[in-house]
This record gives sequence, C-alpha cells and structure tokens, in this order.
Amino acid sequence: MSHVTPDLKAPAAPQISFDDWLRADVRVGTIISAAAFPEARKPALKLVIDFGPVIGTKRSSAQITRHYDVDGLPGRQVLAVVNFPPRQIGKFLSEVLTLGVPDADGEVVLLSPDQSVPNGGRLF
Repeated sequence: MSHVTPDLKAPAAPQISFDDWLRADVRVGTIISAAAFPEARKPALKLVIDFGPVIGTKRSSAQITRHYDVDGLPGRQVLAVVNFPPRQIGKFLSEVLTLGVPDADGEVVLLSPDQSVPNGGRLF
C-alpha cells in the first residue's frame, strides 16, 4: 500500500464521473499470510491476499505496522484496488493497493467489511 501522509484539512478532490469511478476495481480478499518487510524504506508488512478464484492470490506491501502485526492479520478480510499496475518496492513486487484510512495520528487503519463476505466481491 502506498502510504501518503493525509492532510485531514484538505478539500475534497475534484469531481469525477461515475464512469471514472467504475474504472477502479476494488475487491475484498482474505489475508492468508503476513511477513515483516525490513527492507522497505518506511515500516511495512508484506501481505498475501486471496481474492477468490477469478482474481486469485496477490501480494501487497502495506505500511500498517502501527496498528497491525503479522500474527493478527491472517484471516482478516480487506479491500484492495486490484487493477493498478504492479509496483516494485525494493525486491518485492506489490500487485494490489490495500486500502485504509488515517487515524487521528495519520496512521493507517485497514478498510474491511463488517461481516464475512465471499472473496473477490467487488465494491459498489
């Protein structure tokens, strides 16, 4: 996950069309493994996320070390953008952008459904 320091006082982004929104493919997946990523410039974890049979298993680098550890993440469902181009982060290829929102200190809190849902479900 590419972490951008949030500006909680920033105005809303410019309007986009509904068709623009539909171009982003946001899916739910279940984290199947998490590992430390000490080679990253900013503290991060390596995630492997199962998005079901159509999308498959994808990898993500996520700067989520403030609120999450490797032992507590497997089995957790998260939302991610699955149609961005892969991004090379050091020797790790991040294939999806795991989504989160900032807490009061600007640290990432993961987005996830409040009930268990099938992997691969698309946000609408």
